[in-house]
Amino acid sequence: MTVNIRESDIAIIGMSSRFPGAKDVDEFWENLLQGVESISFLSNEELRQSAPNWLPNPNYVKASAVLPNIDLFDASFFGYSTLDAEIMDPQQRIFLECAWEALESAGYNPENYRGLIGVYAGSGMNTYLINNVHPNRGFCADRTFLTSASDLQIRLNNERDFLPTRASYKLNLKGSSVNIQTACSTALVAVHIACQSLLNGECDMALAGGIAVSVPQKVGYLYQEDMIWSNDGHCRAFDAEASGTVFGNGGGIVVLKLLEAAIADGDCIHAVIKGSAINNDGARKVGYTAPSVEGQAAVISEALASAQIDPSTVTYVETHGTATRLGDPIEITALTQAFRQSTEKNGFCAIGSVKTNIGHIAEAAGIAGLIKTVLALKHKTIPPSLHFSQPNPNIDFANSPFYVNTTLSEWKANGTPRRAGVSAFGMGGTNCHVVLEEAPQSSNNQESNERPLHILTLSAKTPKALNELVQRYEVYLKSHPDVSIADICFTANAGRKHFNRMALRKALTYTP
Repeated sequence: MTVNIRESDIAIIGMSSRFPGAKDVDEFWENLLQGVESISFLSNEELRQSAPNWLPNPNYVKASAVLPNIDLFDASFFGYSTLDAEIMDPQQRIFLECAWEALESAGYNPENYRGLIGVYAGSGMNTYLINNVHPNRGFCADRTFLTSASDLQIRLNNERDFLPTRASYKLNLKGSSVNIQTACSTALVAVHIACQSLLNGECDMALAGGIAVSVPQKVGYLYQEDMIWSNDGHCRAFDAEASGTVFGNGGGIVVLKLLEAAIADGDCIHAVIKGSAINNDGARKVGYTAPSVEGQAAVISEALASAQIDPSTVTYVETHGTATRLGDPIEITALTQAFRQSTEKNGFCAIGSVKTNIGHIAEAAGIAGLIKTVLALKHKTIPPSLHFSQPNPNIDFANSPFYVNTTLSEWKANGTPRRAGVSAFGMGGTNCHVVLEEAPQSSNNQESNERPLHILTLSAKTPKALNELVQRYEVYLKSHPDVSIADICFTANAGRKHFNRMALRKALTYTP
């Protein structure tokens, strides 16, 4: 199998996420493997406070993709007072935690990393300010939040503009820090812009992603025919019974680096971004919020051309897949047009939609699809797309390159590295497509066995946190007996920030 490494290739070397039903990337992957649908169906009691007048309405669907524990935040860890944490948008809190976790996943301590680390991200509408901060602080209805120092603090803790720069400040990241907002394509567009920044030399490493959390979370919605919301709380992407999606809450971040640099530095490479593209539909569609065949087909074609990848070698596409009657047929038509430029083969490329598992995470939808696809490449396994029985009658799958992957499937290679596409299309017409390839085999086979003993250094800011950290390491080591002790010790020693007040050092014997 020939692996072509280009100067423009971007390595994904770290990931973090919070999605419905999954507090981290590992739980997310396990849920995908098991075909878990993480949509919550709410009781009348849960809904009585937030939607008492809607409960009798027969079109009120009592479903939501809930992200647990959004009220929890280790304020002191990041140097915030309780008051600051209380007025801060949960999106800002969770993104900051994910940024920390993503860098730890990549094995880098920003305090001693000599290069520039950039941040590219966006968030959802801040309903926390509207529904929690504003009414509970006694603010008058016509407040501008520009008349006092306390007003400024509320703006800083809640305005979208400060999402990436907050992470840059708290984690001491000195690369470019840019807020991205393109509606449902926000997070994937952030990945594209981060790749361009790396290629342009504006940073040496980049965090890219997004977050979308609306409060209150435990609310349903009013179903309306031919709108975006599902009539029964399930997202049935590409199915004949599809009626829309369910909106949910979550977020994620990937850590990016030039592939050549990542290989040279011995990083753990999860997957490779071969190319990406963004565009806008313009006015050639039925309405501002409607999708466009021409726009989607163009952005997919541009991404494939950027990647220098033959579409016939792409064997999985993580679609936007909102399960709307208009959107699904348009998406398959656009994909088919893009692939038909170089292949007439049918039925060779699997498709899926993570929205069938966790709902539509709005501005963070693209990063959910990207992380899912990276994990699928890494594990050589395609998770099932849920709730598909019969195809939408307006989709001609038989005469297209695509089929909906409904079962847990081994991802087989056919003479080329495993390759995939990921799409995200935003209301307003900003489209993004990313082309991925599995990591080069050589990148994951770097071992150093010279030392008979290795020192594992663990530290935390409190005894409780340290004890929990030790327990997590013990569980991981017991459940992964084949893991490299040398790699774990090196990462813990060199790729983690150390805290002076509490540290544990434990000698481990390494058996080659």
